[in-house]
Amino acid sequence: MDSGDTGLMTTGQGLPQPPSSWEGSTPEWAFYASLAQLGYHDGVDFTYQSEQMGGRLDKGGAILDFLFSNPPNLAVNVQGVYYHYEFGADTKARDIMAREAMAGQGITLIFVDEDDLEQDPLGVTRNALQFRDTSRLGGR
Repeated sequence: MDSGDTGLMTTGQGLPQPPSSWEGSTPEWAFYASLAQLGYHDGVDFTYQSEQMGGRLDKGGAILDFLFSNPPNLAVNVQGVYYHYEFGADTKARDIMAREAMAGQGITLIFVDEDDLEQDPLGVTRNALQFRDTSRLGGR
């Protein structure tokens, strides 16, 4: 795939700033706000910050940034560049293991990269809702 053909549906919107009451990251807010713009509702279509298998405190547990009931069996984790890619191989391995653990539960875990959200939050969100993982970890 050449640099002109990213495979993404693009809108060129840029990254929205979260309200002061938002407790998550700015990239998570971009994804959340894009979901709202597409007509999705927290608590109805998805759950934000869903603990799975005991959450972060239990071995093998995880927090899914977004767990969907519409579409079913989809989860999305937003990947910050520093923590998920520059922090080391252990973090990448944990992310890949989380994907495998969720697959064992019948859930497809899609990763969405922070820098992709900065370029096109709405397009990246649409891709994720179609189970398209365009992240650096996509397909691994």
